[in-house]
Amino acid sequence: MTTTETTPRELAHPARDEIRLEEVLNALSDPMRLRVVRALAAARSAVPCSHVELPVTKSTTTHHFRVLRESGVIRQTYRGTAKMNGLRRDDLDALFPGLLDAVLRAADRQDGRPGTP
Repeated sequence: MTTTETTPRELAHPARDEIRLEEVLNALSDPMRLRVVRALAAARSAVPCSHVELPVTKSTTTHHFRVLRESGVIRQTYRGTAKMNGLRRDDLDALFPGLLDAVLRAADRQDGRPGTP
């Protein structure tokens, strides 16, 4: 995947036309990454990584955020020393209309089913 050039404080993100459906679906298929996406959707604005609590190690959390960024699901930017995270909703909606909303609705419905942790 080709990404835009970066400086030391900028992170590489795929351009809109480089975002691939299979990479987005792969990123969204992991329960921890889906938890991140749901938290970012609820926040409605960029939040620091620490805003999203995951029951995994810090290095694993970093991995999940990287997969989401490299697949084009989220955008990460530095604000001072904090790494801010936001959904790339405009890009995803333009490329795959309704996909993100459908995934979020399905996750909400799944939470209401018996036997769901």
